[in-house]
Amino acid sequence: MVNSTLSYFLLSTYIHVGNLRYLYFMITAILYIVIVFANTSLIVVICVNRSLHEPMYLFLCSMFVNELYGSTGLFPFLLVQILSDIHTVSAPLCFLQIFCLFTYVNIQFCNLAIMSYDRYLAICYPLQYNIRMTSNKAVIFIILIWLYSFVKFLITLSLNIRLTLCGNIINSLYCHNYLVVKLACSDTQVNNIYGYFGTVLTIFVPLFPILFSYIKILRVCFSGSKQTRQKAVSTCTPHLVSLLNFSFGCGFEMFQSRFVMSGVPSALRIILSLYFLIIQPLMNPVMYGLQMSKLRNICKHVLCYKLLAGGRNNKSVSK
Repeated sequence: MVNSTLSYFLLSTYIHVGNLRYLYFMITAILYIVIVFANTSLIVVICVNRSLHEPMYLFLCSMFVNELYGSTGLFPFLLVQILSDIHTVSAPLCFLQIFCLFTYVNIQFCNLAIMSYDRYLAICYPLQYNIRMTSNKAVIFIILIWLYSFVKFLITLSLNIRLTLCGNIINSLYCHNYLVVKLACSDTQVNNIYGYFGTVLTIFVPLFPILFSYIKILRVCFSGSKQTRQKAVSTCTPHLVSLLNFSFGCGFEMFQSRFVMSGVPSALRIILSLYFLIIQPLMNPVMYGLQMSKLRNICKHVLCYKLLAGGRNNKSVSK
């Protein structure tokens, strides 16, 4: 149980905007609908088409599912708060949101790490790729990533719930693990130690396979043919852009929660605090859908088929 004297948290970052809140609500709702539509469409395309049941596309499917999961952990909550006059959240719901958002971040970094290793095998060992990375192995990797992320943060959550909290004001738009721990008036040494350990596991450990993979890929590119370099660029560019974009968003949010950012305008702080939860789920489906030729061609085929089918139905109705 959470401290019995604390039943809710107050989110202090929200400001009174009057009737503009309806505009912000509409913008936020449209963003959420676009994220759900884009990610769900690609998940369905990958699942339905047997030709896409390959490790690379299975990892992409896991990423898109995770983006739906992370967005759902934020957007419905955000929509309710935008229309509310008093920005409070119950303690159990706050801890549930913390669980969703932090597991989302962990799964995303692990997914990016295993995708970089997959690209390393495909570029550096093209003839042995189908043996070293099978679809069954990819599914096992995905299951392990999700289970590991859930178990890892369950430990953090259990450490947080035991704390005695002497305040309930969170300086954020949503529930944040570190900001909740700062409200504790009991000993937080174990939480802080595990927090640093968890940060290393979440961010820095996945960087090792990523750095290893790209060092090997660069060596092959410099010593290989023009065709090899083109293949490496076309398959690695979306991954690198996704990694850098997500790392920037998470890095800013981590610094903002731990250090005083009074020099940054409040509007910019709000936008950047939501950056990794909005831009990543919006950008990845578009970027991978356009860049991966096989996925792009199947999406075009499905879209053209629907348009033709819709045109035929309209003609038959008019007759």
